[in-house]
Amino acid sequence: MSDNKPVVLLVDDTEDFREIFSIKLKSAGFDVQTAASGEECIEKLKSIKPNLVLMDLQMPTMDGVKTVEHLRLNPDTKNTRVVFLTNYGEPTHEHSWTDKQFAKQIGAEDYIRKTEDLDEIVKHIKEHAGEISYTSS
Repeated sequence: MSDNKPVVLLVDDTEDFREIFSIKLKSAGFDVQTAASGEECIEKLKSIKPNLVLMDLQMPTMDGVKTVEHLRLNPDTKNTRVVFLTNYGEPTHEHSWTDKQFAKQIGAEDYIRKTEDLDEIVKHIKEHAGEISYTSS
């Protein structure tokens, strides 16, 4: 495992999604860490400093919004880069820009819809994680 791989923390309460998406991200060159909840995300950020956190919005107990709000209040995590990964938002909806605005107001950089093509999702993640180029397979 190369020390130069960008680290992504994938936070989602659905185990199958974490497993499938971790495989895809690893094959795209990421070091992937996972968390099943907002609370676990906060705990893991005490020991790892990911290039990017991919955060599900809808989770029990502490949802994505509450988790990001918590991260922004903590001096150690306030600058952590977060992108919401969600089922919300419709690409054809004439006001879909409001979803991106909402994400930014909460403190996330963007949101990516889980229902997009996996290669497109990886492309967006690479852009947010600071990757310079993207080569589709």
